[in-house]
Amino acid sequence: MVKKLFLPLLLLFAGLLVSLPSHAEELRVEPDRKRLYEGEVLTLTVTGSMKLDVNLSNLFDFDLSDLPAPDIDKLKNDFDILGRNQRYNIQTINGDMVGELTWTYQVAPKRTGALTIPSLTFKDSKSKPVTIEVVSGSPPDQDTSGRVSFIELSADKAELYVQEQLTFTVRLFFSGRLIRGDLSEPRHPNAIIEPLGKQREYARYRDGQQYRVVERRYAIFPQRPGEFSLAPIQFEGQARDSEGKLLFLRDSEELYSIPVKDVPAEFTGDVWLPASALALEETGLSGKGEIYIGDNLTRELVLRATGLPSEALPPLPDVTPEGIRSYPEQPERSTEVTQEGLVSSLKQSSALVPVRAGKLTLPEIRIPWWDTSTDTQRTAVIPARTLTISGSGAEAVQEPQSPQQEPSLTDQETESSDGPDQEPVGSAGFWPWLSLVLGLVWLGTLALWWRSHRRPDRADTSCITPTDGSEKALFSELTRASLDGSQQTPQLFIQWMNHRFPGHEFRTVSEAVAWSQEETVKIELGRLQERLFGSETHAGGWDGSTLADALNRLRQRKLNDARETDSLPPLYPDNLSV
Repeated sequence: MVKKLFLPLLLLFAGLLVSLPSHAEELRVEPDRKRLYEGEVLTLTVTGSMKLDVNLSNLFDFDLSDLPAPDIDKLKNDFDILGRNQRYNIQTINGDMVGELTWTYQVAPKRTGALTIPSLTFKDSKSKPVTIEVVSGSPPDQDTSGRVSFIELSADKAELYVQEQLTFTVRLFFSGRLIRGDLSEPRHPNAIIEPLGKQREYARYRDGQQYRVVERRYAIFPQRPGEFSLAPIQFEGQARDSEGKLLFLRDSEELYSIPVKDVPAEFTGDVWLPASALALEETGLSGKGEIYIGDNLTRELVLRATGLPSEALPPLPDVTPEGIRSYPEQPERSTEVTQEGLVSSLKQSSALVPVRAGKLTLPEIRIPWWDTSTDTQRTAVIPARTLTISGSGAEAVQEPQSPQQEPSLTDQETESSDGPDQEPVGSAGFWPWLSLVLGLVWLGTLALWWRSHRRPDRADTSCITPTDGSEKALFSELTRASLDGSQQTPQLFIQWMNHRFPGHEFRTVSEAVAWSQEETVKIELGRLQERLFGSETHAGGWDGSTLADALNRLRQRKLNDARETDSLPPLYPDNLSV
């Protein structure tokens, strides 16, 4: 009984073993269809048969890798091989054991036209060539019913200018459960392409069938005029249908050509700016009250554009009239990504320091741009602004008397004098006043000399209090005193240094200057102190602009150094191993 059961089982397993046949049978090649559209997948079935040599010596040497297969590599000239499968069927014909082998291939055409599946060989058998017609485009009337996957492309403009934004949308429709997929990105050698956020996924019905949709959006900026066309968007993937059958997906779609126009001749700007919206804003100077020499003003210009990357925005002009010094900071560029496209901005901040009294005008700023919505040139404008600069308090005290006041004083002096030998009003009244002024100057110089020898290089910082206790107000007082050459400059410098860099408790000018490591500040303060407290009289006027510039550089640079120096020590020092 055991022998009777063992013999059929032995024959069944031995039928799976394939050895060299005595002769081969026919080889058949059968495509599932002979006409398909570009991007569709073709199922190719190859069937062959061969005699099997069954013996006990090779029963336990069965290896799938040793099984024969047709020379399918011949297909790679015109087709991509996406997947393959194989199965076996064993039959007994006229007393011989014959194995029927079936290979199933998923292939995708590489091009359109008449493609030939060449004659394949399997052992000594050959198949007949088969011609496949590949048609470009999509099925008629975009009939997507019954299709497993397809791609739709769209653009928001039928034509555009060079460097103008084109919003490009890619939608992949697929049914079934997607196992894997690869959707290509748009590319072009003469265009800037930026993705607009992350891809979206949602469901949508098309022709009565529900699909899963993957949507991607891009902002494209063609850099050259002419016909603009993108490489085809391609998709390859695998999915399973509702019955669990594995499906190979392959789709391709190409966007229509779009004309790109050159810069219009009527555009008058220096930098080509095609945008759907552009605005220029100014902040920092509006609402300012009375402005004095040495005040530290902050002016901020912001250029905003819709439909342009921030790298395309031109630098903002930094033009100021003579009498105002400008200290611009590094410009800040930023780009915001939205579903509709890019929104960019360029911000330029500058510190303005008036150094001369009077009415000073900041010139008008004009930036021409091209409005792509109305197809016309427009101009973003910041109007000219006139600032009224007042002199410092020291200058107001030292202002000479007007010619109209002098006659009234001399008239009073003349009316109180008697005698026929009295000189005329114009000459007799001048000398007494001149003597009085010289005497006061001599007394002032003597007092300053005595004070400097009594307390050299020592300052009392408690006697100077700006109207506003902030560092900005204190620095404005210091800048104004520096420009005037005021004797309060050293004291203001020490007080400002203690305010700007707390914790050092500077008591003298020497201590503050040594810590700042600003050579120009050291030299200019030395010149000022020599002028104010030296034993010799120094002729000529005082130019404090060099000192004011050096103090502004110290204010901008030393703040970062102080933050680094005063910061907490690292949590893990370098010499600690963890």
